[in-house]
Amino acid sequence: MAKKSLIEREKKRQKLEQKYHLIRRSPKKQISKAQSLSEKWELHGKLQSLPRNSAPTRLRRRCFSTGRPRGNCRDFGLSGHILREMVHEGLLPGATRSSW
Repeated sequence: MAKKSLIEREKKRQKLEQKYHLIRRSPKKQISKAQSLSEKWELHGKLQSLPRNSAPTRLRRRCFSTGRPRGNCRDFGLSGHILREMVHEGLLPGATRSSW
């Protein structure tokens, strides 16, 4: 189980990312269209004035049940060992056990 503080920090980042999503998107489009270097620097300054945690690259996928940050399956939102346990118990519809 991940520390509660890390999980809460991740939730805070998700809220900030949703809040500043549109504000962050418009200067990025303008930077690609800008002709002069001074325009690009000015627009880049606007991006830098936004909170760091509002950047989507700061988000991390976490397991829904344990909060584990690594080894997650995107389809289910669970870490590998929790996914395996739930499939073996038959708790995930449509998922089958693999054997070879």
